[in-house]
Amino acid sequence: MLVRDAMSTMVLTIGPTHTLRQAARLMSARRVGAAVVLDPDGCGIGILTERDILNSLALNQNPDHETAGTHTTTDVVFAAPTWTLERAAATMTHGGFRHLIVLDGGEPTGIVSVRDITRCWTPARQPAPTLSA
Repeated sequence: MLVRDAMSTMVLTIGPTHTLRQAARLMSARRVGAAVVLDPDGCGIGILTERDILNSLALNQNPDHETAGTHTTTDVVFAAPTWTLERAAATMTHGGFRHLIVLDGGEPTGIVSVRDITRCWTPARQPAPTLSA
């Protein structure tokens, strides 16, 4: 199975000037653990994860003043839609992260997470067996 089969194509994108609170609200509303940060005047494509927000809060930083751009990971490892899920999982394990931005033609077209891969590798939920009388 390939990354394109598992990735989420509904990518949350934000700008570097979004506050961490704004980013957290958007991530929560979309039920995602990461946002792609697009900064055409700076680092280009980065990623802000729930862990980045958590680390900022742990440092007692104000989420209404801290910006996504300050906490964005910019040394991002990108995946191609044609990667195998095994390659994506190995890359995440080796790098110690849980999300890969998927680029196709230099543009972000999706995100694949550990959860996405797990869903593909785990059989579909089966209904609980019923007991007959």
